[in-house]
Amino acid sequence: MPELPEVETTLRGIEPHIQRQRITEVIIRQPQLRWPIPSNLDQLLAGKKVLSCQRRAKYLLLNIGNGFVIIHLGMSGSLRIIPSETPAEKHDHVDIVFDNNKTLRYHDPRRFGAVLWVEPPFEQHKLFSQLGPEPLTDDFDGKRLFTLSRQKKTPAKTFIMDNKTVVGVGNIYANEALFMAGIHPRRAAGKISLQRYIKLAGAIKQVLRKAIAEGGTTLKDFVGGDGKPGYFQQQLNVYGRSSLPCVKCDRPLKEIKISARSTVFCSNCQR
Repeated sequence: MPELPEVETTLRGIEPHIQRQRITEVIIRQPQLRWPIPSNLDQLLAGKKVLSCQRRAKYLLLNIGNGFVIIHLGMSGSLRIIPSETPAEKHDHVDIVFDNNKTLRYHDPRRFGAVLWVEPPFEQHKLFSQLGPEPLTDDFDGKRLFTLSRQKKTPAKTFIMDNKTVVGVGNIYANEALFMAGIHPRRAAGKISLQRYIKLAGAIKQVLRKAIAEGGTTLKDFVGGDGKPGYFQQQLNVYGRSSLPCVKCDRPLKEIKISARSTVFCSNCQR
């Protein structure tokens, strides 16, 4: 499932090709994704320019002026920039066609993503109104984690993956950040000190920045490629390394399930 760094790199990949460009048409081949695509999307967008592109949590937003196109990649979705004459293939569900002979194509085999429309302010839409702060901003820090966690028995991993706590800390990066901070993923959120939360917030920022930086080398793939950034090629300390030696102490890493999600950790280095 694309996580925040993948979505951020997708944004950086498509933005130079569509910002300030005029939309000529919208082609909808499959109107039913996670939610129905608005049937009048072509009427809403044709002739309008994309004024800006932005990301909120794992959602991409194209600012058309009088509203926003919301795009979510779901479990298997991807976006790519292609020449407008490129024939559609299986699972190519939506094309946003521009007058520069480029098309933003949405591909989603499992159809669990979304292409929606919202009038401003988008922040009041039900998908955004309850979201916590972005992890790479000053609004997110260890003090926030400490304050929100008091009296909570929720596992630390579940707590930091809650979008009301902070957005965009998906399974891969929660595993990595907890390892970097030396915190056991099952430790009760309310039992973690302020100093440890300050360290954890720093680890979350560090691992996400690293992932975004590594993904930046794949930007060329968004032009005529498959639209999928190569994050999973990066070197991860714990995720996907169950039973392998810990990079710090050489003891075998353990794997458990927390909220039905794979959780890999070092029982020696994480307390």
